[in-house]
Amino acid sequence: MNSPSRREFLQLLGAGAIAGSMPRIALSGRERPTDSGRSTIPYHLGIASYSFRAFSLDQVIEMTKRLGITRLTLKDIHLPLSSSDDEIRSVQGRIRSAALELSSCGVVYMNNEEEVRRAFHYARVAELDMLVGVPDSSLLQKAEQMVKETGVALAIHNHGPTDERFPSPESAYRLIERMDERMGLCIDIGHTQRLGLDPAEQVERFYDRLLDVHIKDVTRSDKDGTTVEMGRGVVDIPKLLVTLRRLKYPRTLHIEFEKDEKDPLPGVAETVGYLRGVLAQMERTQ
Repeated sequence: MNSPSRREFLQLLGAGAIAGSMPRIALSGRERPTDSGRSTIPYHLGIASYSFRAFSLDQVIEMTKRLGITRLTLKDIHLPLSSSDDEIRSVQGRIRSAALELSSCGVVYMNNEEEVRRAFHYARVAELDMLVGVPDSSLLQKAEQMVKETGVALAIHNHGPTDERFPSPESAYRLIERMDERMGLCIDIGHTQRLGLDPAEQVERFYDRLLDVHIKDVTRSDKDGTTVEMGRGVVDIPKLLVTLRRLKYPRTLHIEFEKDEKDPLPGVAETVGYLRGVLAQMERTQ
């Protein structure tokens, strides 16, 4: 297929019109393609609860539902790593009761072996298949051991030009490429762009270990770039989404919106509307 131009997608930014025209596959972010070929979009949409870091868990759940998103990756602001097993199970129950799916947790920082053990125990009690984390590089073998013991995959998150541990996807990939295949990457699109790298190209280069995506837009392709409503920044989102579809990425794109901490919902809603418009256009132009 021919990749639609960025300009064409920018013209779709009216969120109300976008949402109204969007097939259910992208509205819910949950449906998978069927044998009848109803949809060619294999991946899901989710929300990183860090986007709503100034709000309570109940408010996070309510805002996620208002956006029509059904997957949630939970930051420890909303479920502390020190929580008891009963508290973790209770929160999981509240999320399920709201017809949401807890798809992962993180970003979890791990600075010693006890923190590695605690993070994997937390994820296992929450019945997660994956945690998004940033272990110290000296702890990667311990993390691999815990992956094997618990069955919980680890997606290492890159944080861009100011990150001493894992600035780029490659910086993590080179350390884990010979480890258990469940030792993988969560590529943060915005931080990757801030390094001056093309996120779509990075996704393709390291696809064999791609477990998760934190998707956002940023104002600049350098260390001073900051989060902005999707479609207003410099990230080529259409190229990224087309690449992910071509690669048949089957997992979740977690929207992470770091702007407007006290009033994030309008910006997140605009971002979700833009994403749905891009996906709708992809369906029409396959």
